[in-house]
Amino acid sequence: MNRRNAQITADMIEERTLFHLRYSRGKTRHVATDFDLFCSFAHTLRDLAVDGFTATQETYLQKDVKRIYYLSMEFLIGKMLERNILALGIMMPAREALKRLDIDLSKIIELDIEAGLGNGGLGRLAACFLDSMASMELPAYGYGLRYEHGIFRQEFEDGWQKERPDNWLELGYPWEMVRPEYTVPVFVYGRIANISSTHRGRHPVWTDWQMFKAVPYEIPIVGFDTNTVNTFRLWSARADEGFRLDVFNQGDYVRAVEEKNWAENVTKVLYPSDNTHAGKELRLIQEYFLVSCSVQDIIRRYLKNHSNFNNFAAKNAIQMNDTHPALAVAELMRILCDEYHVPWEKAWEITVKTCAYTNHTLLPEALEKWSVDLLSRVLPRHMQIIYEINHRFLQQVEMKYPGDTELIQNVSLIEENGVRQVRMANLAVVGSHKVNGVAGLHSQLLRERVMPEFHKIYPDKFINITNGITHRRWLLKCNPELSALLTDKIGDSWIKNLEDLKKIEPFATDPAFQKEFIAIKRRNKESLAQYIEETLHVPIHPESLFDVQVKRLHMYKRQLLSAMHLITLYQRIKADPKIEIVPRTFIFAAKAAPAYHLAKRVIKLINSIGSVVNHDPVVAGRLKAVFLPDYNVSLAERIIPAADLSEQISTAGKEASGTGNMKLALNGALTVGTWDGANIEIAQHVGEENIFIFGHREQELAKIAQEGYNPWSFYDSDPDLQNVLEAIRVNAFDPAQPDLYADIFNDLTKNGDPFFYMADYRPYIEIQKKIETLYAQPEAWAEKAILNVARMGWFSSDRTIREYAEQIWNVEPICIPDPELLEEQREAPNDPKK
Repeated sequence: MNRRNAQITADMIEERTLFHLRYSRGKTRHVATDFDLFCSFAHTLRDLAVDGFTATQETYLQKDVKRIYYLSMEFLIGKMLERNILALGIMMPAREALKRLDIDLSKIIELDIEAGLGNGGLGRLAACFLDSMASMELPAYGYGLRYEHGIFRQEFEDGWQKERPDNWLELGYPWEMVRPEYTVPVFVYGRIANISSTHRGRHPVWTDWQMFKAVPYEIPIVGFDTNTVNTFRLWSARADEGFRLDVFNQGDYVRAVEEKNWAENVTKVLYPSDNTHAGKELRLIQEYFLVSCSVQDIIRRYLKNHSNFNNFAAKNAIQMNDTHPALAVAELMRILCDEYHVPWEKAWEITVKTCAYTNHTLLPEALEKWSVDLLSRVLPRHMQIIYEINHRFLQQVEMKYPGDTELIQNVSLIEENGVRQVRMANLAVVGSHKVNGVAGLHSQLLRERVMPEFHKIYPDKFINITNGITHRRWLLKCNPELSALLTDKIGDSWIKNLEDLKKIEPFATDPAFQKEFIAIKRRNKESLAQYIEETLHVPIHPESLFDVQVKRLHMYKRQLLSAMHLITLYQRIKADPKIEIVPRTFIFAAKAAPAYHLAKRVIKLINSIGSVVNHDPVVAGRLKAVFLPDYNVSLAERIIPAADLSEQISTAGKEASGTGNMKLALNGALTVGTWDGANIEIAQHVGEENIFIFGHREQELAKIAQEGYNPWSFYDSDPDLQNVLEAIRVNAFDPAQPDLYADIFNDLTKNGDPFFYMADYRPYIEIQKKIETLYAQPEAWAEKAILNVARMGWFSSDRTIREYAEQIWNVEPICIPDPELLEEQREAPNDPKK
């Protein structure tokens, strides 16, 4: 523990909490609500982080370090209170201080607010990276948007997903600090005028634009067991002139706030629907807003220590998390060329050396494209710059590969077929010095299938860095009993270095350790079962196999395949009520994009199956199926420690990496999965004998598709599959609506089964039989589960970030001095003793 945090006592925490109760909340202990107490305690923890926060920024400035800037549209940071207690290393004094005030810490933790800043794995990965960069003492900043409503709060009505606004800011957010002094302008629309000047000759000028403002909010990211406290900066959109008093006094009350409403819509919600032209336009503005604010802020900070841009790339690394921030390439060029008059060639050299791009998808529809017409209207100067980048790039390609028109068409930043569009992934690749995939297979397919032409042109630009997770949240925080058992056996070094979990391997066959391990899993399952009963009023048997599939809902992730297995088991019981099967509880949690109608129908189907299976007396409790609403970080922290089986069953070649697979395995769940994403690396590390791999591999599916995939051939040869599909087709779970799931049936049959459910159904059913056999042997199951925990050290996001730092960013850790020592040095700068 760092020196300062070792000196934090219960007296200090108690005194500071009472101070904030009176002076921040205006309450005394006798009239304070639970929320007052939470806010007062949260502000106390923030106070304890602020000294490190200021010392960190001061050190970075004084040493003129190279800084990492991580740009992402999503950051699923989860609740911060307990995480900050653990990071500061003050759990004991914090608990003692609150006990003196007659406050239950666990109750306060439940009141913490979960920031609505993301949707799925992309945002959770970004949050893990913030944790690791701070804990590894890397000079890093996260840049995101302060969405007013985030993605959405999910509710179920008659089994259907309903989207409600997530009002996470309704009561305020105690972890943030507003920084209006760093507000920056953002420009959109307008036109380009060509003017002449003495120094620059004839050049384009962006004029007649519409301006609004970006106000930054900062959240301190406390490193574990270190003085480093990094900055997570979120931008909120504001109108340049929020209220027109003259218009209001004329009686036009709507127009008086029109500009304010327009500007604030930019950060109103995460991912506005792009089904309409207005939605597409808002989403483009939203992405540009993120990069414009952030690039301006990066340059402002750089110019504190520099008078020109000669060292810009040596002092700054911009990491674009997927294609959403790809406009950073054009924006950095615009600012360098237009505002600081850096020559094009020099500006381009700086941009490429500064920027790097992480690709997260192999799905063509997820590689963003914007119509040239839309981009020209919203960002006319950027469209010009993109044209110029493309022109110069294609000239180089033509010189290197003369006459290869197909190559030029494929790598061009502009897609010319049909509606002309800007390919944002191509812009990101051309404008970056490194492009990384996020798992071994994903990076291979990125090079060979998605971007082979770019790999041909830039063979050294593409690398792999497999994703990771922060074990400090996904084990230490969410599974305290297992963490305590591990620490008791091998010490606590694993908290800083997860590879040390290898030391637990010898205990995998130890009967006493197995007994403790099984008991902890049982208590976690009992806790989740209680939550499920309180939430859904469905009683769950903790001794049943907890079969868990929790992730964003998409057809390629194949939650439907798990539902098909559930139907298979149910039909077997109905056919033979005396059949012996291992009791199993199917646990789902996922959100479907509001416009993704097929995915929303899958949610309805699973809920319909559950409503029948859970109440059928013939089943007699041997099967249960629940779909927990509003999946988020906090719900994941409840589910993951209780899971027995981790469902990672995406179509091979479609999942970039996955990180839920890592979290579940780290907490002692066995994985059933396809040879896809990070499942492959997990199998390689834990041993293929300790994971259940099934199904066709990517190259096999490619061959099947090439030869002409016919899903009916699998249907015709498998009576179980026929029965399952027939139940879906006629809606056996609600016969009053017989056509409800016709779209699902058609997707698997008439529409060609694009994600190969039919091809993988039988291998999936057969591997589940092996899983049942092993689960019936508790000691053998426990041994494999313990080995999974012991061998997951490589999947720490600390390892991932170390690879980014070494292979892309070229950034070294910076030791932050104790804030008190820094203050002493500041007061006596010439004293050699200081």
